Amino acid sequence: MIDPDPAGPAVPESMPEAPAETLLDAVPFVPAYGEASLADLPGSLLASLGVPTGNTLGLDPARRVCLFLVDGLGADLLAAHPDVAPFLSAHSRRTLTAGFPSSTPTSLATLGTGAPPGEHGMVGIQMAVPGEGRLFNCLRWTAPGLAIDPDVWQPAETVYERMAALGVDPVYVAPALFDGSGLTRAVYRGMRYWSAETADERIEAARHALRESSYVTVYYGDVDHMGHLKGWGSPEWLDRLAVVDRMAEAIAEALPPGSALYVTADHGMINAGDKVDFDRRPDLREGVVMLGGDGRARHLYTAPGAADAVLETWREELRGRAWVVTREEAVDEGWFGRAVRREWLGRIGDVLAVPYGDCVIVASEAEPLEASLIGCHGSLTPAEQNVPLLEIRP
Repeated sequence: MIDPDPAGPAVPESMPEAPAETLLDAVPFVPAYGEASLADLPGSLLASLGVPTGNTLGLDPARRVCLFLVDGLGADLLAAHPDVAPFLSAHSRRTLTAGFPSSTPTSLATLGTGAPPGEHGMVGIQMAVPGEGRLFNCLRWTAPGLAIDPDVWQPAETVYERMAALGVDPVYVAPALFDGSGLTRAVYRGMRYWSAETADERIEAARHALRESSYVTVYYGDVDHMGHLKGWGSPEWLDRLAVVDRMAEAIAEALPPGSALYVTADHGMINAGDKVDFDRRPDLREGVVMLGGDGRARHLYTAPGAADAVLETWREELRGRAWVVTREEAVDEGWFGRAVRREWLGRIGDVLAVPYGDCVIVASEAEPLEASLIGCHGSLTPAEQNVPLLEIRP
């Protein structure tokens, strides 16, 4: 969990505000599903290990693979600071798109299943539980008065289950805090969880795991954490980026012959400046029964018959600051993938409000912690969608 830090610095100058004419003309940066997205990475990694599956990304064969997943390390953010990450910057990289929304639980489900959000159903941090009139927070795995079974909420077979069935025995290295959580069970079924806290402990765990398994994932979340609290580009954020660079170099040095290290992220980030407070806007609350999603990708669940009025009001009030569309428009435009399973449609808001520029839709009373954050993500902008994919071999 993220602790608020009201004493944090002002928004860094790394992300200047876009000119008004650019914002008014902005168009959604729709993920490249089926071509160059996080959904295409798991199958390509399996193919590189010799598993008969599609290799959309054309990865070369490897005896062992280590995937270093850096939470919040967007491709544009990494490119802005080559001096802080000299090891990573010395290697060529391609760019993938995260998926919509560009949030951690959605991307983890995408990486865990090899499917876009429209197939695995994790379409937001907070989603409606169809027929219940309640929101489910899949990051905390909580829904008031309801017990959500991870196997039911996300029923798709994971790539780890598939690997385990083939005798690959995948290993996941991450802090003990997440071991056994609902989100972990939903997206990482089939892997062995190795708890490791510090950066050095995770480096050492990766070295040992690569001697036992041909598929190892190492997770590091402090870049995202510090970006939320202090803003991306802040001194504290840069310090965590330097840690990532050191970790990647150390893991690469420990790769057995014939192995490959891949470095990627679940999303990028922007620094918030223009905050629209839903809890203090009666005009925006009118007709909205539940406010889901997060500050950069809001799901609006409306009262019966109110969807058209909500759509009109939000479009007018957020013109030049957010894309406001109906559920049907978002699905038809491929935001969640080429198709959305019928049973997941009720999880998506009747109306979606997706800010761009530095705009964030907060709820200061219902979500005080989230409303205090500087770094945010979830939208369909290049800064949030673009994630790096680096391949490093001994």
